[in-house]
Amino acid sequence: MKLSEIVQIVDGKFFTPQPTKEIEINGGCGADLMSDVLASAQPESVLLTGLNNPQTVCTAQMADIRAIIFVRGKLPTTEVVETAQRENIPIISSPHGMFELCGRLYTAGLPSRELQPLD
Repeated sequence: MKLSEIVQIVDGKFFTPQPTKEIEINGGCGADLMSDVLASAQPESVLLTGLNNPQTVCTAQMADIRAIIFVRGKLPTTEVVETAQRENIPIISSPHGMFELCGRLYTAGLPSRELQPLD
C-alpha cells in the first residue's frame, strides 16, 4: 500500500517536508515499547505509536521502518522532526487512537508485520 493511501485512511498530516508519498508500505505494527519494535516489527512497515521522542525515530531506522504515525493527535517536537529528516523517515500525526488506526489499516488491506512470539 502506498504511503499516500495510508495517510488518507488515518486522516493524517505530514510533519516532515516533502515526504515521498509513493513509498510502498508492506504492513504495519503498533507499539509504544521500542524494545517490542526491535523484537517484532518486520522491515518496510509503518509504525503506529504514542511514544513521541527522537529515540522512536532512531529505533524505526534500526528496524527499517518506512514511516511513523503518531496516534491520538500527538505532535512531533522540532527535535523529532529534525531526527526524522536526517534518517529520511516520514512523520505523520493522526487524531485517532492506536486501536482504531490499526483496525482501519487492517480493514483496508494492510497486513500485520509483527513477528509472532516463539513458544
